[in-house]
Amino acid sequence: MAATGKRSARATLLSVNVGKPKDVPWHGRTVHTAAWKTPVQGPCTVRRLNVEGDGQGDLAGHGGEMRAVLVYQSQSYAYWREQLGRDDLTFGIFGENFTVDGLPDDEVCIGDRYRIGDAEFEVSQPRVTCYRVGMRLGEPAMAALLVAHHRPGFYLRVITEGSVRAGDDIVLTRRGPEELSVADTDALLYLPDRDPEHLRRALNIPALSPGWQQSFRELAEAAPPAPHPGGQDARPGARPSAAPPAPPSREEPARTGFRPMRVARITPETPTVSSIHLTATDGGPVPVPQGRPGQYLSLRLTTGDGAPAVRSYSLSATPTADTYRISVKHEPHGNVSGYLHASLRQGDLVDIAGPHGTFVLRGGSGPVVLASAGIGVTPVLAMLHRFAADRDPRPLWWIHTAHDRAHHAFASESHALLARLPDAHEHVFYTAGTGPRADGPPQATDGHLTDPPPPPVPEGHSTDPPPPHVTEGRPTARTLAALGIPADADAYLCGPTAFMDTLGDCLRDQGLRPDRIHTEQFGALPAITPGIGPSATVRPHQPPGPPGPGPSVTFARSGITTAWSPAYPSLLDLAEACDIPTRWSCRTGVCHTCLTPLVSGDITYATEPLDLPEPGTTLVCCSLPATEVVLDL
Repeated sequence: MAATGKRSARATLLSVNVGKPKDVPWHGRTVHTAAWKTPVQGPCTVRRLNVEGDGQGDLAGHGGEMRAVLVYQSQSYAYWREQLGRDDLTFGIFGENFTVDGLPDDEVCIGDRYRIGDAEFEVSQPRVTCYRVGMRLGEPAMAALLVAHHRPGFYLRVITEGSVRAGDDIVLTRRGPEELSVADTDALLYLPDRDPEHLRRALNIPALSPGWQQSFRELAEAAPPAPHPGGQDARPGARPSAAPPAPPSREEPARTGFRPMRVARITPETPTVSSIHLTATDGGPVPVPQGRPGQYLSLRLTTGDGAPAVRSYSLSATPTADTYRISVKHEPHGNVSGYLHASLRQGDLVDIAGPHGTFVLRGGSGPVVLASAGIGVTPVLAMLHRFAADRDPRPLWWIHTAHDRAHHAFASESHALLARLPDAHEHVFYTAGTGPRADGPPQATDGHLTDPPPPPVPEGHSTDPPPPHVTEGRPTARTLAALGIPADADAYLCGPTAFMDTLGDCLRDQGLRPDRIHTEQFGALPAITPGIGPSATVRPHQPPGPPGPGPSVTFARSGITTAWSPAYPSLLDLAEACDIPTRWSCRTGVCHTCLTPLVSGDITYATEPLDLPEPGTTLVCCSLPATEVVLDL
């Protein structure tokens, strides 16, 4: 599909189409969209952000300076009329602003510049995959078809504002560098068997929109040194970053399914946190793959009320050949954490799945920030163990926020690990004073995770000065700026959402690129439902109606297990029926926004994705359960 250097001899603007956002009913919900566009008669002014009279309903995926004008070709209209057997495809129905004669996707290149009327434009990126084009056409699979048939259309950035009208000639004024076509750029992101040479060229095109540049940087980082490309998940505008970042390598496929492991010992760390050490049932090595620092294990157990439950806990130390360690905080109303603290004993068997997760250290030799709050310390502590074991020479900033000394889990452990590194910077914040530290954790009683009594010193008081690396209060923009974190650092954040949002904003203000700030969140991830109108937050629940006849489906982050019903077109539809926060964009298996770790079980695809996801993951927008499944959702 590469551009050959030949360009169409003539191109013409056939129609200028605009539409303001409006609310449209869809599947029982309301979508705010400007996909309904109609032709404009006479001249029309094009501004920096859009065409006069036009708008975008979802500025996260459409619109803005790099996506000011969407272009689609009359030749593609003719193609789809034949392919779909439709005679009702009128200009604007594909959501485009400019319907043109000529400018095919396999000839137009990213960075090309065109003059139309008084205005000049630059090609910035292919169309983003979006369910709304299928919604507009009444063809749900349309987003996937546009990619599979290499006819996505493309966006223009406005270089010079001006007036355009139907009938204007379209004149090429400058060829884009690298001459990478729109069709090839689209395929590079969304289709398998990527061409490494195309990836190199894409990274050398300044005109390519920042979102797509970030996606291709992530693909380049994920690619192994072999001749064939690796990695597949990324974010343009269509693969949002909320989706988890692709692992830095494909060294070890994730293993799905539960297997029993034995509780070797239980170690209280603070009044509310204890560590569980797990070994293989035969005393041999832990199952392969052993896992990587930052990943998590999923535990399946039956609590006191007899209900099965699945919960996930981060590894809190680098996995060894024969041991996993997880650390659990006893939440006040947590049935599972309460059960683990009150009932789990040394020698008990626990069903374990994993390790899973993409919150892992990436390769490189630059500085690193490990930042956490509360029990969010566990995955970054595992990373710190790896740094200390390797005597890693990279500059490292360790930032942790705790309530006070008594509730500072792993204080001595992390301090000792940092002391083994040649260039480590330790910064701890206590939000409620500097009472006595809980060094030397209390002893377990009869193998239980007992909660020892808190120290008798009143909160906020201290019997001795705090260590020099401890600051009272929370980290602020000013205190973080004083730490001297370099702009080329990679940051790994874990803790409450507000903590990660605030710290991430501060790091970005200090110059860190967004793609260098990696986050891990416990509990359900924030939903991504582009264009869907706001609604009242509802706790996850069983789906309406009688239980289905199919295998059980467990949404581990949301704590819901329910029986599958063939009434649902996909696992995504079942999750939505349970009001579980979901993440999606195309709903056709293209964009990978809905990529979800498959903790256990097997799935089948109702519609085969254009690019299959990594083993151990699934695209819930088009998958069905073939057996009992557990999803990290």
